[in-house]
Amino acid sequence: MVTREEPRPGLGGEAAHHAAYLRFLRATLLERCAALPVSEQRRPHVPSGWTPLELVDHVAHVERRWVVWGFLAEPVADPWGDWWQGDTATRWHVPEHRTLEDVAADLRATAARTEELLATTPLETRAGTGGRFGAETGEQLPDLRWIVFHLLQEYARHVGHLDVAVEVAGGPTGE
Repeated sequence: MVTREEPRPGLGGEAAHHAAYLRFLRATLLERCAALPVSEQRRPHVPSGWTPLELVDHVAHVERRWVVWGFLAEPVADPWGDWWQGDTATRWHVPEHRTLEDVAADLRATAARTEELLATTPLETRAGTGGRFGAETGEQLPDLRWIVFHLLQEYARHVGHLDVAVEVAGGPTGE
């Protein structure tokens, strides 16, 4: 059952549209994963081996890396906590004790920070240094607009991946 709606035109400025689409994509991701039984959330359905829950956790970490650690330059405990180094490969990993509700709570907390930024910060504002981005590299720091576009493409790509995995797992298809 679809409980979300694609944002409509006329929301105001550019940042309001970005915030609305991020909200829509987050809701889609969580709805798709929740449509599966817990056992299917934790089982790989594609050859690369990730699980639907791992994908949701990955995207939660991505947004935290880019917004909190990156743009805001705030310390983040274990910014790469979605990755696990095994004997032969590095891959996404969610510890057994973490549930979709836990991952969703983390995602929503970071989303609230993103929403606040988009409501109060000009899109031309450059990221701070000291978190993900250091001044020592000499590279131009990304602005909030670039970071949000990066997040939008990350979410859109992974929602598409999850659509396929959920369909293969016997869950709902498409919109």
